[in-house]
Amino acid sequence: MRRLLAAVVGLAAVLTTATTAPAAPAAAEKAAAERPAVVGKRVLGTSVEGRDIVAWHLGEPGGPGVPTVVLISTMHGDEPATRHILRSLRDGDPVVGVDLWVVPTYNPDGLAAGTRRNARGVDLNRNYPYRWADLDGRYESGPKAASEPETKAMMAFLDDVRPDRLLSFHQPLHGVDTDTKRPRFARTVARHLGLPRKTFDCGGVCHGTMTGWFNDRFAGAAVTVEYGAKPSRRRLRTVVPDQVLAVFDAYRAHLDWES
Repeated sequence: MRRLLAAVVGLAAVLTTATTAPAAPAAAEKAAAERPAVVGKRVLGTSVEGRDIVAWHLGEPGGPGVPTVVLISTMHGDEPATRHILRSLRDGDPVVGVDLWVVPTYNPDGLAAGTRRNARGVDLNRNYPYRWADLDGRYESGPKAASEPETKAMMAFLDDVRPDRLLSFHQPLHGVDTDTKRPRFARTVARHLGLPRKTFDCGGVCHGTMTGWFNDRFAGAAVTVEYGAKPSRRRLRTVVPDQVLAVFDAYRAHLDWES
């Protein structure tokens, strides 16, 4: 019964989600059928080159006792594989047991160019106002902290949503950073995802990182998750999404349209 109710609630939410203009009934029904997990969508801002940065809202917003979780991928444009995890969640069945936001592509300009940095050559994961330092080369940190539109958009979003947990997906270091704000939670993430526990200390101090900024500013906990250089795309689409949900005791309510 809970699964059926969750599926109905998720489907109804899609049909009633606010947009810039009311959708025609046929268009709304088509959107619900294509993405029954989606209960909302937010454009966080635009990149340097004007591409939208989109967050998709899934799960049970405002549900009693459910945690609010944000999942972010493709902060670096040359680390594109993990976005398939988030896209699978977005495009799959309704999610139960968590208030979930997914941002499959945080750095759309970098993804389009196949580069780590954004269109101004800034590493977004060195641009946050926490232990920011003036870095050059591969880790170019920008002219000042929070100088980039992508950084500002994400900061505003997280300040508004204030998630209990945040997972930032990267490549290719293959592991979960357990030397962080909530080590027990990080170990739970590593166990569910089948990844080794590691320490990502940037060889000393991690300057200007998103997880560092979040962990310093908010009560919630952010964890960095790294997959390998060439993870199985099929596994990322079919196995890992349910592993991620299991971290939060959540699951997908499989729809049976013929019953």
